[in-house]
Amino acid sequence: MDDISRRAVLAATAAGGALAVASAASAQSGEPIPQPQRPGHGGTDPGPRNLTRDRQNPDLLVPPSTDHGTLPNLRFSFSDAHIRQESGGWTRQVTVRELGVAKNIAGVNMRLNAGGVRELHWHKAAEWAYMLYGTARITAIDAQGNNFVDDVGVGDLWYFPSGVPHSIQGLNPDGCEFLLVFDDGDFDEDNTFLLSDWFKHTPKEVLAMNFGVPTAAFGHVPDPSELYIFASDAPGPLASDKMAGAKPVPQTFSHRMLAQEPIKTKSGTVRITDTSVFPASKTISAALVEVEPGGMREMHWHPNTDEWQYYIDGQARMGVFAASGQARTFDFMASDVGYVPFAMGHYVENTGTTSLRFLEVFKSSYYADVSLDQWLALTPPELVQAHLKLDPQTLAAFRKEKVPVVPG
Repeated sequence: MDDISRRAVLAATAAGGALAVASAASAQSGEPIPQPQRPGHGGTDPGPRNLTRDRQNPDLLVPPSTDHGTLPNLRFSFSDAHIRQESGGWTRQVTVRELGVAKNIAGVNMRLNAGGVRELHWHKAAEWAYMLYGTARITAIDAQGNNFVDDVGVGDLWYFPSGVPHSIQGLNPDGCEFLLVFDDGDFDEDNTFLLSDWFKHTPKEVLAMNFGVPTAAFGHVPDPSELYIFASDAPGPLASDKMAGAKPVPQTFSHRMLAQEPIKTKSGTVRITDTSVFPASKTISAALVEVEPGGMREMHWHPNTDEWQYYIDGQARMGVFAASGQARTFDFMASDVGYVPFAMGHYVENTGTTSLRFLEVFKSSYYADVSLDQWLALTPPELVQAHLKLDPQTLAAFRKEKVPVVPG
């Protein structure tokens, strides 16, 4: 802080405490101070305050007058999650521990440097992934001994069923970053089954008997603390890791989501990936939604399961209707996680000046939603008019076709 700024803050402190300090800081930055009030309601907040948080969450500070009730928190940011740093990269997670309402799904955000390896492992939950940056090599085998090796890039997916052993490695030139989704909200990445951990906790004579080699062969196995995400040399071309004579898995564990033809509308696009296009993904389906400024993901609900969201780019707000007069509104930006419990109505609006991109993820083999607009359009208009007292022109404007992204 320069001398002018310090003098302004000191003078403000002497003049009136935290509110004056905030005013001085706001004047210095040129930004107005948001206050928890609207005409006839609320009042100023003298502080202490976290102005950065208040500006990021305007619909928590000043909820729409339509918000009501005690709907639980439906937002948590990966930026607030603990980062585990290792020699080959880092990882952080949002589970039911961080976002208590998210019982069905947990998420992990991971970065692997070039050559960085996520140690050979497996877990009880199925793993679905979306590539956010760079390229990676993924490997696995199934219970029948079939082999899988592939390179994935931005917009690609993979899915490893529960119990299937696998690995991930960052490729040149700069490794990768990806989102992992697990079909269990209680999942904890620290509780995965690690190759090195099993070796450490098995007597060497048992290992020797199992593999038919001398006991001394296992004298230099690294401690699990040295692995997990560890630095290594980046692998060569994909062909060099193809196992000669190995049978490929019958259903590929990877999928090119961005290669799908999108559903296009006036203000955005949607790509839907479930077992109809990615047969291996038995327990996770997803939609990649892009909304242009001034547009929104239409009012709808999902009739089959909860929705877990990950925001990739842009700014958004989501309104959620929970029945019994309960409704809340939340604000989102890149790296945030959102959650909508089963069957609750909601919309997602682009509140920024750039394209909004986010993932809708479901613990289900298939994707399904019900459009409010379409429902009313396909209901006898006299019945709708009796409920809502709408004029004929409004009734005629309802769309019989489903439009997942609509103009604002």
